[in-house]
Amino acid sequence: MNDSAFGPQLTRHGVLFRLWAPAASHVEIMLDRCYPMRRDKNGVFFVEVPGAHPGARYTFRIDDEIDVPDPASRFQPEDVPGPSEVIDHAAYRWRAAGWRGRPWHDTVLIEAHVGTFTPQGSYRAMIDHLDHLVATGFTALELMPLADFPGRRNWGYDGVLWYAPDNAYGRPDDLKALIDEAHLRGLMVFLDVVYNHFGPEGNYLGRYAPGFFSSAQTPWGNAINYREPHARAFAIDNALAWLRDYRFDGLRLDAVHAISEPGEVSVLHYLSKAVGAFAASTGRHIHLVLENDDNAARLLDPKTDPPFGRYRAQWNDDYHHAWHVLLSGETSGYYRDYPRPREAIARALDSGFIYQGETSAHREGQPRGETSAHLPPTAFVNFLQNHDQIGNRALGDRLEALADIAAIEAALAITLLAPMPPMMFMGEEWGATSPFPFFCHFKGDLAHAVRQGRRREYAAAYQAYGDDVPDPLDEATFRLAALDWTERDTSTGRARLALVRDLLAVRRKEIMPRLADAAFGKARVDAHNHLVAHWQIGGETLTLRANLSAETISDEAANPFGHLIWGKPGDDLNSWGVVWMIGAR
Repeated sequence: MNDSAFGPQLTRHGVLFRLWAPAASHVEIMLDRCYPMRRDKNGVFFVEVPGAHPGARYTFRIDDEIDVPDPASRFQPEDVPGPSEVIDHAAYRWRAAGWRGRPWHDTVLIEAHVGTFTPQGSYRAMIDHLDHLVATGFTALELMPLADFPGRRNWGYDGVLWYAPDNAYGRPDDLKALIDEAHLRGLMVFLDVVYNHFGPEGNYLGRYAPGFFSSAQTPWGNAINYREPHARAFAIDNALAWLRDYRFDGLRLDAVHAISEPGEVSVLHYLSKAVGAFAASTGRHIHLVLENDDNAARLLDPKTDPPFGRYRAQWNDDYHHAWHVLLSGETSGYYRDYPRPREAIARALDSGFIYQGETSAHREGQPRGETSAHLPPTAFVNFLQNHDQIGNRALGDRLEALADIAAIEAALAITLLAPMPPMMFMGEEWGATSPFPFFCHFKGDLAHAVRQGRRREYAAAYQAYGDDVPDPLDEATFRLAALDWTERDTSTGRARLALVRDLLAVRRKEIMPRLADAAFGKARVDAHNHLVAHWQIGGETLTLRANLSAETISDEAANPFGHLIWGKPGDDLNSWGVVWMIGAR
């Protein structure tokens, strides 16, 4: 069935069931009847059940007190509290069996939430839109987390059963079909995974394996104790399971700055090494990406293939934040760290991170980040929108509701052609206006706590907008977040989509083939908001000249050279004008 050290294992005679439960006195597995399990010296309970088969449903009974799902369950047909189902991953027949992926420098990402990407909210329904993604110019689809969460609707960051894709979107074979069809079209598929915490409901590990967690706290609950070898192995094995059983091309690790491991070699290092060994053994391109508020440049290495202890790239929140301040004028929260957004954008284009050790006002004067200019530009995933930066707004409103259209399109022309791998959020390619508010499906006291916590966090918004602020627990909020595909066919939608397709076609022709040895150059913005940036790519110089303002400015001193790949060169740059050139220098 699989090569995993966790979860059920098919044998010649039946199924071997295993559970690490060091705090339990005795454990039984519940199938057609109770089967007592034996305990080894490490606290692992096990039993082989003859005649058990794929499709069998089971739970573990702990000390005759509580029935729990398998923490390494491969599928929960009746949601988190219900029985786990034995899945035979080897039974699926892959059509794109020869797929080996694409190199990292080919990456153009679109982030999507399965439940709101289509009206049906399913893996199978997404297949019908893969041709649209390919035609637009995307090369990689990134799915928000799928690990089983309680209820029918969730962003995915409250997952508690890491190995089980949530049943709200379909069965495991449906997810495989989506990935298979993507591969047949040359499209990579990435998965967002969460290894910094478990969700607040449906996690039973602490009952029978309290050593899995530490006393350290994350913003979302107790931290995972990765000094415990079993916990570390669980995370690493889980990453390998997604890559092996579903053939994902890469993983994005959520908020790794919240992983607390004092005095230890990071689980991040061991995970990357294990994935690198797997990639080498299979001959596949596999990519690992971080979200890391610490801006730890030492963790990044986009060139070593396969990965060996480090990560291809990091989501560059700095880049987003600077653009958001410039486009929207908002300066509250973490946006206060970007009071001069144009200069900040130039620094991101010049050397990756904006904060490279400087003190952060938002973080009460603490230094943040590491020097990053020595890294290739491909170590930074740049974006103007993502699930966080839309959904963590009280109204879930997109950039289209906050900024001038010409300014947004200039930002797109810069983001989509710069050497850094670009990412868009679903619908952004046609300028979607449908909001993406936070939503979940908790019940009882937890639902009340989430609702009240949200009201405290966004008190000003509730005071200003009252009942217009979406209730995260209301199913209507989930429906509100559904992508409106009819917007794509409006005049404004067609115009924006044409722009994005044109930009990505230029990227495919002029930028991608030269990215393997890309290096940072210099970037500056002058007092007239004139931005000039250079990079070395493919033995040539890529040059950006842009007007980061609504006023026409002189471009006479730009001294253009090479051939034009985007924009309208001249002595002047019009409002929000962008020009790209490439040539030998």
